[in-house]
Amino acid sequence: MNEIILASSSPYRKALLERLNLSFKCISPDLDEDAYKETISDPVKLAETLALEKAQAIFKDHSESVVIGSDQLVEFEGETLGKAGNLENAFKQLRRLSGKTHRLITSYCVAHGDTKHVETVITSLSMRNLTDEQIKNYLSFDNPIDCAGSYKLELKGIALFDKIDTSDQTAIIGLPLLSLGTYLNRIGIAVP
Repeated sequence: MNEIILASSSPYRKALLERLNLSFKCISPDLDEDAYKETISDPVKLAETLALEKAQAIFKDHSESVVIGSDQLVEFEGETLGKAGNLENAFKQLRRLSGKTHRLITSYCVAHGDTKHVETVITSLSMRNLTDEQIKNYLSFDNPIDCAGSYKLELKGIALFDKIDTSDQTAIIGLPLLSLGTYLNRIGIAVP
């Protein structure tokens, strides 16, 4: 079996991929994501391009491997929201999302041989109306400054929502395991 590489330093994606019971290593791609964000306005195209570019950045030096790249972003009212980076920005993001519906776009790319396979899962999330105090309380629990949209659904962030519509709940955390596992099986990598 070819070596599997996750083109990411994300502990969330690493933990997700471990659920497929595969042996893999992680290598963080050196990619200027902001350069792509300045030139690609369509959020689905942006997530897919970043997933592809992350995989290709590692694959160019590991062409005998199977490389998995992934990207996730929030689309809200035509704007792409990324990671907040700090609690002040996280508060502003959650204030904007409060009482409204947004889309979480999660794309991945599997690079192997001559193939670059890209798939995207789009999740629709409806957030409850939140008071400023509720937002501050939540931020003190999960500190979600490293997550698109400033929430962690796998932790206490689930309490922020009224409704979540998705075909794959793992996509919400950062890597759609249902379609990824299916694809890996299709290319000969046994996923139990």
